[in-house]
Amino acid sequence: MIADRDSRTENTYIYGMKSHNGMRPQDIVILLKIISLDKSDWQYRDLSAQLFISVSEISESLHRSHTGGLIDQSRRYVYRQSLMEFIEHGLHYVFPQVPGSFVTGVPTGHSHSFFKKHFDSEFNYVWPDENGTIKGLSIIPLHKGVPAAAQLDAKLYRWLAAIDILRVGRVREFKLALNMLKKEILI
Repeated sequence: MIADRDSRTENTYIYGMKSHNGMRPQDIVILLKIISLDKSDWQYRDLSAQLFISVSEISESLHRSHTGGLIDQSRRYVYRQSLMEFIEHGLHYVFPQVPGSFVTGVPTGHSHSFFKKHFDSEFNYVWPDENGTIKGLSIIPLHKGVPAAAQLDAKLYRWLAAIDILRVGRVREFKLALNMLKKEILI
């Protein structure tokens, strides 16, 4: 009987295919990591180890990104232009961030060394992390593994700091971060 069907199952599968329930913040982190690797011979467990995200979360994320048109069917090639369109026009609406309380953490946003030389600010922005190097207003990262993953990949770190500028920055900061991302991702 259709009325007795579990609605969770109905929402999960449509016509035998898994449905797309929207992007999640870690999807951006994973796609940026794939681009930073600049090769196609990685495995899910490589991404998992480098991003501190489980293999099953990597798999689900790549499925969502494929369904959303951000990665090809092989889940190896990121559609960079489409990703940049989402980052530029949708990210700050879908994954907004308001700086929180003062905590110790890893510099992000305009406090990242790349951006710090361009902007003067009264306050630092940080991803909360007890092993962090400075105090600042907390910015919740796109995934809890971001502070650790950033320490392993300088390019990814710079890109994620730029993403945080897009999430919380002012117009001038936004423009610089967006231009840097476009220059480095759309190559």
